Amino acid sequence: MRALTWHGRRDVRIEKVADPTIVDDGDAIIEVTSTAICGSDLHLYEVLGPFLRAGDILGHEAMGTVVETGRGVRKLRRGDRVVVPFTIACGDCFFCRTGLQSQCETTQVREHGTGASLFGYTELYGSVPGGQAEFVRVPYADHGPITVGSALPDDRYLFLSDILPTAWQAVAYADPPRGGSITVVGLGPVGQFCVRIATLHGYTVHGVDPVPERRDLAARYGALVHEPGPDLANEIQEATEGRGTDAAIDAVGMEASGSPAKVAQRVAAALPAAVAKPAFLRLGVDSAAGLRTALAAVRRGGTVSIVGVYGGEVDPLPLREMFDRQLQLRMGQCNVRRWITDLLPLVEREDDPLGTADLVSHHLPLADGPRGYELFQRKEDSCVKVVLRPQSGG
Repeated sequence: MRALTWHGRRDVRIEKVADPTIVDDGDAIIEVTSTAICGSDLHLYEVLGPFLRAGDILGHEAMGTVVETGRGVRKLRRGDRVVVPFTIACGDCFFCRTGLQSQCETTQVREHGTGASLFGYTELYGSVPGGQAEFVRVPYADHGPITVGSALPDDRYLFLSDILPTAWQAVAYADPPRGGSITVVGLGPVGQFCVRIATLHGYTVHGVDPVPERRDLAARYGALVHEPGPDLANEIQEATEGRGTDAAIDAVGMEASGSPAKVAQRVAAALPAAVAKPAFLRLGVDSAAGLRTALAAVRRGGTVSIVGVYGGEVDPLPLREMFDRQLQLRMGQCNVRRWITDLLPLVEREDDPLGTADLVSHHLPLADGPRGYELFQRKEDSCVKVVLRPQSGG
């Protein structure tokens, strides 16, 4: 089959690789019809090289059709149309039963002290081949895949794999009071869905991003938009009776625009692997620019929800100020399955209240995956979200 594989910083390639096969009785093989490039994939494209091997198959947002199942699979059949959550969870352990599938005890990568395994996301999360390919093997197929109908196009369902439940969890963790306000820092794909979910819940939303097209898109869904800058906190305070918003979401993480931390990350990544890995994880190489913006925007007694991914340590935080202002922090990898009951009816609603049909700016054949990464990383051509079509023949 063809797959998008990693070969170094800003070097991803389409290659012929072996087709996946059933390994365990609980596996399924999915023929991928749509697979997206996620903001988290940009961390692999830029700085997480020490934890990747040349030829690793990328991608953790995928959906398609079941073509084969293991002998132990009871809930899926050949021909079923499914979305594949990016977290791999057993469904039966303590954490899965309590709705924390991202901490699954069965698939935790104990060698690195990390949570549940993820598709296409480095040795830190299991080195599991990803979904930016023509086919993907899905473990624990009776628990993970989300069976969907046939009437709606892929774009209406695909984002249930990651960014839509990730945004839902971010807003749930932010937990503003009824009729309250929330600042969303970073208006990439997750930030856009945070805006849409928050406005659907009746919150007043302030959106922050340096890219005009992304601010414009958020404004179409009701956000009051701001450009980052030294006056941002004052702008938001003036709009909120001098207090700041009730909650804020950091939807940026270590991909903060212009972050000086990226230089340190690249230096760490260039070292020999045995040195680079501990240096990357333990040195203060992540910028907290997005988090600091969220902290500045939120009122005293408010909550900051962190959904942007961080790869190592972060710059020192203003703990004295945070303590004095009685702020709360909530964060974590998304527990996809926990939120599907809430989200699936909204995705399938005729009026598409979350705008799943209009988020994608670029549809490309899988063969153009390297160009898709470049467009997304550079934010060129008004790029917001790239979806690849493995079966398009490109």
